[in-house]
Amino acid sequence: METMETETATRWLTDAEQCAWRTHLDVSRLLMHQLEKDLQPFGLTNNDYEILVNLSESEHHRMRMSDLATATLQSKSRLSHQITRMEAAGLVTRVNCESDRRGLYAVLTDEGMETMRKVAPHHVASVRQHFIDLLSPQDLAALRASLGPVADHLRDQRGKV
Repeated sequence: METMETETATRWLTDAEQCAWRTHLDVSRLLMHQLEKDLQPFGLTNNDYEILVNLSESEHHRMRMSDLATATLQSKSRLSHQITRMEAAGLVTRVNCESDRRGLYAVLTDEGMETMRKVAPHHVASVRQHFIDLLSPQDLAALRASLGPVADHLRDQRGKV
């Protein structure tokens, strides 16, 4: 009986909704795969690049590890492993937080900043080629308008965990 109640309460997707949802999934997966492929010649992953972007745009090119984990949607443990790999490559380093002995900062090194300067133009060209330039200005405006509320909702949900 419980299964039947659940089935009647389910708002199944219409054909148009299902098509929109699956198109979104396809585009998300395919685009991220392509962007990752385009970063490979530089020895970077999408996660590496996202960390470098966050650090390069932050004050003093550093962020607390916990804030960086939140910004990149990674667990603290996964981020720690990621930063260890990036430290070995000379892109970032970790330093202790002066005000909190338990806290650590991830800091962009000079080599990491040079890598950003070298890779960013190629990454932007890839984003343009595989996404931006395929859409009209009107399509981009509609995309921002339609996905903005979804992004806002999901950001709010993150805060509730």
